[in-house]
Amino acid sequence: MEFRRWIIDGEILDPERGFEPRALRVEVREDPLTGHTARLLSAAGLLPPQDPDELRALGERTRAGCPFCPERAEAATPKLPAEIALEGRIRRGEALLFPNLLPYARFSSVSVYSPERHVLALDELTPRLVADNLAAQVAWARACVEADPSAGWVSINANHMLPSGSSIFHPHLQGAVNPVPTTMQRLLAQVPAGRFRDYLAHERAEGVRYLGGRARVEWLASFAPLGPCELRAFVPGVASPASLDEETVEELGAGVATAAGLYAELGYGSFNLALYGAPPGTDGYPLNLRMICRSSLTPFYRSDATCLERLHWEAAIDTSPEELARAAGDRFTKPG
Repeated sequence: MEFRRWIIDGEILDPERGFEPRALRVEVREDPLTGHTARLLSAAGLLPPQDPDELRALGERTRAGCPFCPERAEAATPKLPAEIALEGRIRRGEALLFPNLLPYARFSSVSVYSPERHVLALDELTPRLVADNLAAQVAWARACVEADPSAGWVSINANHMLPSGSSIFHPHLQGAVNPVPTTMQRLLAQVPAGRFRDYLAHERAEGVRYLGGRARVEWLASFAPLGPCELRAFVPGVASPASLDEETVEELGAGVATAAGLYAELGYGSFNLALYGAPPGTDGYPLNLRMICRSSLTPFYRSDATCLERLHWEAAIDTSPEELARAAGDRFTKPG
């Protein structure tokens, strides 16, 4: 398997050096699975660090009237039909799941980590909170696929904090069960099974970006990221979130919490997550997960989504995957 990259060199006359020549360099990388390309820039501090005080201050300002907080959740959130959940909502530990009022799939859900937790900084996302929230989404997805077997394309997603695209501050996951795939689900499902195996084997052997895992889930820093500090996880032998067993949900929860803690240590406060499923039983497809950092909640913050990301579908980032893997160290292989 070839991991292709190209170096593009340029030059400017730099005003900070008396207009002396200064070399510029951009590295372009091609993802071996989907073929998309990404651009790695020189370190420039494009994403400012998250100020914890600003995060909590905004949390307090948005608490009044929040539909996901305990004093309003029962009355303000919708209920699931009886064929999906007899009680109208799904609970796992502190997590609470209900339908999305703004659906974007055949079935759409929202699940809060806890109605009591209006503010959840990244280093507060514990393995227990994440696993219980994932478990609620898995139970809901399984019920949806049973109710409508034609809706086999399942994903579990997160817009954590407002810069990631969330319209509500209170942290939550979102689920989608669809009869048709999203663009990325389609592209990933078209990858031959052997190519996934070769990709993971290459990254294990090279070891630079490979982060390890435990029994069921393997983590690595993405060779050609879709966004800043992209982490990827693969669950071989499982095609759909609806097929996840309890032990794998626990391991995924621990891994996502570990990733969130790493992001917090690196100074970030917001992220996107997608767990891309294919129809249950799709031969050779390993469940794929992606996480990327987003801009922090700071005054006059710079959005990390530019014309390159939105219109060219190509990330331009200033932290290399290899730097991210060095920062991660062995934390994905440590026991919970």
